[in-house]
Amino acid sequence: MTETTKDIEYYLNLPWTLVEGTDVDFDGKPYCYVEIKEIPSFTFTAKTQEQARQNYKNQLRLTLQVMLEYGDEIKEPA
Repeated sequence: MTETTKDIEYYLNLPWTLVEGTDVDFDGKPYCYVEIKEIPSFTFTAKTQEQARQNYKNQLRLTLQVMLEYGDEIKEPA
């Protein structure tokens, strides 16, 4: 059995647990967000939920690159 290489593409394609919602900023303007349950420091915001869903992976890629570079533990989805 070959061991799976756990590189950036491996992590990007995991079935992350997304937490989606809406909130208001300090000026009372609404925004939408996507969080990843397994990465508590990850939050991506956008004006609409559709934009947040479409674009959070770009931020996830950057977050994972930093985590891999620094040797941080990446908790995988169950």
